[in-house]
Parts: sequence; structure tokens; C-alpha cells
Amino acid sequence: MPGPGDVLELVRVHGSLTRGEVRELTGLSRMTVSTRIDALLDSGLLVEGEANRNSTGRPSRQLHFHTDHARILVASVDTTHTTVGVTDLAGHILAEERIAPAVSDGPETTLDAIAQTATRLIDREGSTLAEVSACGVSVPGPIDPDTRRPNEPPIMPGWDGFPIAERLQDRLGVAIHVSNDADAAALGEQRRVYPQSRSLCFVKIDTGIGSGIVLDGDIYRGTDGGSGDIGHIKLPGNNSEMCLCGATGCLASVASGRALARQLTEIGKTADSVTDVRHALNAGDPDAARLTQDAGRVIGEVLATVVSVLNPAQLVLGGTLAVAPMIAGVREALYPRSLPRATRNLQIVPSQLDADAALIGLSLLAVDEEYSAGAVNKSLTGS
Repeated sequence: MPGPGDVLELVRVHGSLTRGEVRELTGLSRMTVSTRIDALLDSGLLVEGEANRNSTGRPSRQLHFHTDHARILVASVDTTHTTVGVTDLAGHILAEERIAPAVSDGPETTLDAIAQTATRLIDREGSTLAEVSACGVSVPGPIDPDTRRPNEPPIMPGWDGFPIAERLQDRLGVAIHVSNDADAAALGEQRRVYPQSRSLCFVKIDTGIGSGIVLDGDIYRGTDGGSGDIGHIKLPGNNSEMCLCGATGCLASVASGRALARQLTEIGKTADSVTDVRHALNAGDPDAARLTQDAGRVIGEVLATVVSVLNPAQLVLGGTLAVAPMIAGVREALYPRSLPRATRNLQIVPSQLDADAALIGLSLLAVDEEYSAGAVNKSLTGS
């Protein structure tokens, strides 16, 4: 029989419901529904709105998920920095701070900095750790869905198999949920911007290249967390370019921010990182624009296969290099290499959430886990 957690899940999915609508959807008796809802109201997980007196019959009240019931900590580790934030249960960012530690600084240094910053942000936001129900963390590498640990990440030296969740849980005392950064960003874009989408692919073009896939509202991770790792697809004719993973000819070694920085330097324009490439683009440098559009064409060739396999409604381009020349290059290469059937309903668009996409996705991912029907039933009824 559906428990209070199942009722909460219905309310979360629909946005709001009346008691009568809950009865219709569950088939439960009036008394059982009342018992379930009262338990959720008493626990603070549901709130009841004002009575609707415009309807005929007995006034009804809308039930809503109480998104201020608790806080979620989020942290997105990148190749150049880390961003830490605090959100409510709807994924709205309440406080945020960018800090220096990056993935190359290793897990110990980076996770210590995340814990210290998270504690400071919670205090600044006016909450306490006792009001935090979970923490979501993303890293730029594959995460094994069973162990929750990095699984042979190509550009994360020292992180392979590291117990991220366990280490942070010791520091913060809350449940920790670990995700790949592109997966988290894909979920954020789908839930917040394209909630009706059945298939969305998010491509992060930054120091490296990766993608996240959301199917029917859930992240698709693959067998061991390696889905969407398009940056290490080997390209014919590019065997001279060394990738950070140690192999040659990878897409990331030819078309990533790191690759573009190298290409600009080779023609006499110093660029040490993807940030320098973006600065050059913002300044209107024609060589930076040309090389970025060329990179977009290469990425588009790979994405043509992705589109043909997934048939997504949205192909969302994010990251530091999700700029007009890049998007133009992707479109130029992708459409001619794909059947019209595969692209007739496809949107190729820049990220609307930008750098916040992963933070929002991490928050929603943590809420899905912590406030699932099973978790709430166990918390409120012990079963």
C-alpha cells in the first residue's frame, strides 16, 4: 500500500495536489490519505496552501513540497577551480562561492576546501549543518554508480577509487551524493529548462570535453559510469596529438580548450588555458574565433553519431567554450552527417544555466535520493 513517501513523490511530480486529487491518484480511502498527509505535514515535508473558495463544494487546499524544509550543499570540482553552494530543496541557489582548489590539486586538498567553504556558506546563509539533509559533489570524470567513486578518470590524477563520499561525510556529517559534472549539468538543464524533454544530451566544452545524458528525467550513467565520455573517442588522422589521458588522437586532444590554447600559442598568440582562449574570443580575436569554429566542426562530427543513436530533443552546449563560433561549427558538421529524421526535432542550444547547471543538477539529484518514496517511508514509518 502506498505510504506517506509515495504521496510526497506524487506531490513533487505534479507540483501541487489537493487531498481529493491524492485520493484519485492512489485509490486510497479518505482516512488513509488524511493519515499520510498529516504525517507529512507534521514532519514539515508538506505545506498546505490557502483554501480555494472559488471552486464548488467544500473548499480545497493545495499541498506543496516544502522546499525550505532543509538545505542541500553542492560542490562542483572543475579543472581550473571549484564552486561550492547552498540550495533549497527546489535547487534554487541561496549562496555560492568559487574557490581556488581544482581537480589537479588532488582529492585531499580539494575536499578539505569544500568542507571548510560549505560550513562557512551555511553560516552566511543563516542556516546550520543540522538543517542540511545532503551534499552533492561533481567531478570531471566517470563515477561508478555502485561504489560512488571515480572510475579510472582520464584527467584526475590521484582520484581513481578515492572515497569522496566517505571522506566528506566524515567532515560534514550528512549524506554525500557523487556525480560526473556533465551528468549533473545535464540533469539541471533538463529539470529546470526542458522539463518535458524525454531525451537530452549536455556537452561540456572546457579544458576537456564530456557529455551527460538524461533519459525520461533520469541520468543515464552506463554500466560503470562511463556513458557520455566522448572526449576520448579516437579520431582518425590525429595520432600526433597527445591527450591528458595518455593516448593520442582523442577528440579532447584536438578540439578542447586545452587544444585550442596550444593551437593559439603555436601561431604566436600566448594562451595557457581555456580561460585565455575565452578572453581572446571575448576580445574579438579572429584567429581564436576561426580555431574555435574549426573545433566545433570536429566535435559536430562526433556528435552526429550521438544524435543518431540517442535521438535527443535537445543538444545543450555548455562550458567555457559554448560560444557562437563553437555552436556554429557544431551545426555545420552535425546536420550534413545526420539523417533528417534524426535532427528534425533537434534543438542545438547553448546552456541557459551556464556555470550553475551542475550545482542545480547536484541539488536535484540529492533531493531525488533523500526524499524518494522509499527513503521517506522508512523515515516516517520504519518500513
